[in-house]
Amino acid sequence: QLRLVESGGGLVQPGGSLRLSCVSPGFTLDYYAMAWFRQAPGKEREGVSQINANGDFAEYADSVRGRFTISRDNAKRTVYLQMDGLKPEDTAVYYCAANPRLPEKIEAFEYDHWGQGTQVTVST
Repeated sequence: QLRLVESGGGLVQPGGSLRLSCVSPGFTLDYYAMAWFRQAPGKEREGVSQINANGDFAEYADSVRGRFTISRDNAKRTVYLQMDGLKPEDTAVYYCAANPRLPEKIEAFEYDHWGQGTQVTVST
């Protein structure tokens, strides 16, 4: 059973940076597309970024393009989300997700496996 565990969230000031990690304990991610989603209170879950299995193709939501970078290290069974230039509107619970194929769009219903989430708060 594929299990995903996120970490790296926290409180940061506007303009600051955080790096989120998502690890799969004891199960390879070599054959999975991976994605990051976020959900703010009272809002729907939003696709942030996704990356293919070998890490040579990535997509981003318009709201984060140029500020966030997704990457992966399959040897460490880990996917990262580097978040720079953070804004208060980036405040949300961030989830990583896995799927055997890369969907055409970063849509939550396309992903089969989910982590428990990590809170990111951007505030003064």
